[in-house]
Amino acid sequence: MADNFLENHYEDYLKKKAEWLRKKKHLPKTNRQLERPADEAL
Repeated sequence: MADNFLENHYEDYLKKKAEWLRKKKHLPKTNRQLERPADEAL
């Protein structure tokens, strides 16, 4: 297209995606560790 509509929107998409990924990386990870019993009787 003559007005570069798709190119401009794709650039906006890439900017928003990069910002979202930056925010996502700063979120704390939730590590769930299973609690094992003190005596592991077989």
